[in-house]
Amino acid sequence: MSDPLLDLQQVDIDVMRATTRREVLESGREVDVVRAEFDERERVLGELKLTLDRIVADQKRLEFEIDSLSQKLEAEEKRLYDGSIVNSKELESLQREMESFKTRRSRIEDDLLEQMEARETLEAEVGAAESEAGDARAALDRLRSDAERELSEVVARLEALQADRERAAAMIDEELLELYEDLRPQKKGVGAAALVDGVCQGCHERLSAVEFDKLKKTSGVKRCEYCRRILVIV
Repeated sequence: MSDPLLDLQQVDIDVMRATTRREVLESGREVDVVRAEFDERERVLGELKLTLDRIVADQKRLEFEIDSLSQKLEAEEKRLYDGSIVNSKELESLQREMESFKTRRSRIEDDLLEQMEARETLEAEVGAAESEAGDARAALDRLRSDAERELSEVVARLEALQADRERAAAMIDEELLELYEDLRPQKKGVGAAALVDGVCQGCHERLSAVEFDKLKKTSGVKRCEYCRRILVIV
């Protein structure tokens, strides 16, 4: 048969746990942690996309410069071979200019190749970052939904526990209940504990054989010699 005081103590422990959980849920701390992770994923993704945009713009610029130089080379080649230039110095000058165009175009083509390789790598990173951001978003949405549901359950449980507490408290002697209520805030919410095989379940200290024997013979309120909680021999 259970003891009313221990029943009340268990209810109070359940109330403390449920209250702590409700405070955590209401504060949104758990959601904030996941939201911070999502925000970080979004930040990384945003930076990668900006870098990719710059690379794409640079690539288009280099492609335009290559096309422009190619058109100039084509035009100069026509002049070189159409017979319109007969002066040897002018021909030499034109050839040097064409070589300069080719050198510049080759250098830009090398730059373009580097940009294309960088773009390919970055596009893969953006894809991975988008997937991670999507997973973080899904986790955040899921946690928000779970937190709302759990909060409703905890609030309902607290209401039920309050009713259980009133019933349990009504079965306890008034003076004993008053002592219990005084001890609870001093003892981290545990004002009463079971005494099992001479061990206090509140502080987990073993009582001396003399003290244990004395408690068994005591008809009044039994107290632990170490933590001073109310003891119930079971």
